[in-house]
Amino acid sequence: MNYKVIGRYLGLLLITEGVFLIPPALISLFLHESNAFYAVLATILLAAVVGGVLFLLCRKCKREFYAKDGLVLVALAWFVLSAFGALPFTLSGEIPNYIDALFEIISGFTTTGASILTDIEAVSKGLLFWRSFTHWLGGMGILVFIMAIEPSGKGKGNSFSLHVMRAESPGPSVGKLVPKIGLTAKILYALYIALTVLCIGMLLLGGMPVFDSFCIAFGTAGTGGFGILNDSMASYSPYLQTVVTVFMALFGINFSVYYLFLRNPRAALRDEEVRTYLLIMFGAVLLITLNIYFSATDFGSFKECLHSAAFHVSSIMTTTGFSIADYNLWPSFSKWIILLLMLLGACAGSTGGGIKIARFLLIFKSMRAGFKRMLHPRSVQVITLNGKPVEDGILQGLWVYLSAYAVIFVISTLLISIDGFSVLTNLSATLSCLSNIGPGLDTVGPAGNFASFSWFSKIVLSLDMLFGRLEIFPLIALFSHDVYRRRNINIRRAL
Repeated sequence: MNYKVIGRYLGLLLITEGVFLIPPALISLFLHESNAFYAVLATILLAAVVGGVLFLLCRKCKREFYAKDGLVLVALAWFVLSAFGALPFTLSGEIPNYIDALFEIISGFTTTGASILTDIEAVSKGLLFWRSFTHWLGGMGILVFIMAIEPSGKGKGNSFSLHVMRAESPGPSVGKLVPKIGLTAKILYALYIALTVLCIGMLLLGGMPVFDSFCIAFGTAGTGGFGILNDSMASYSPYLQTVVTVFMALFGINFSVYYLFLRNPRAALRDEEVRTYLLIMFGAVLLITLNIYFSATDFGSFKECLHSAAFHVSSIMTTTGFSIADYNLWPSFSKWIILLLMLLGACAGSTGGGIKIARFLLIFKSMRAGFKRMLHPRSVQVITLNGKPVEDGILQGLWVYLSAYAVIFVISTLLISIDGFSVLTNLSATLSCLSNIGPGLDTVGPAGNFASFSWFSKIVLSLDMLFGRLEIFPLIALFSHDVYRRRNINIRRAL
């Protein structure tokens, strides 16, 4: 285990987080929010000091870096990022309980959008901006951002960058768009920034205030869903809601496909995962629209039902979590579709959460291949995705991931059931956190929040959010004895 390179990048991460806290500090200073300003300023100074000391102590690190180092670095980075990111809320007194503040900021960085706040509009603007900005930072991954801006040098090689990107980026497999992984990170962030700026521009054209436009765009781009109003997106015009609907769907698509589209539009349009993603999305919109329109309860005209269904399907499937209505009131059929969409999630390589469409495609292709082998035992079945054979290692990793996902889901649901909420509340709360969605059903629906859970359940759900965003393995590696056993080096002595 290369502890010094891990320490070096944790230090760099804290310094970077301090830089990202400057805009919230300036907003609070400009709006005379003194408590928020001093709280953010104190956090910036603390992050700079701790990060600077770590960076200096570990600046002379060896080049050797392996997959397990990448997993541990990513897991530690997200813990450290969240631990410091929660401080402004607690120091300002706006979320006095640190566990509540930690839950809120982990929800932000993991782009979950689950909240313990009961009156969002009472929070200072500076901290609301930081809360939404964490979505944008967590969407693509802050370590990927560091790789994009830091020049190559000692302690940073292609193997390092690839191991980190594979540990932090969602999906069954992560590859390079171009030969150099650092350039791949730059391309991904360039596309991410371009789409975010376009989203902000479209919102401004619809008359949304500048502050709101940035916060909503951050939540849309990161598919996070932190609203800055108590009713999420319900108060905004149908035009603004439609813009967000479209951009949520766009950010749920693999960013590699956008790069491919710029080079070969036909090949991008033939991508199996994107076509399946759009087909499921349009099918779900149609089914929910018809179900709520013809239900006994009056949900408005057909156009209004279509608008509401499209918004929430885009929001839930991309795991964003914005809402314009309480879908808890929808018929059971529509609510079951919502639950299934929570499980499915968006495309691999997007900012969306969930299990991912690519994995479900591989599951069905594996089932079909297994059935064919039963009929023709001597036949050779090759599983392909977009015309390319899928390696056995990826398929094995898929089943390990699904098994781990199921175990974590069952244990987490059992643990939070101690609080005594309904079965639907517990199931949807765990699923929404593990899939990084935010709102669930029943008590944690779009009209509710997670404030009533105990501190113990909030810790469990916070871990679920991290498990979901980092796709399980980095956190397992962090707490696995086998990862540290090979060289038998004490961590404190190594640093």
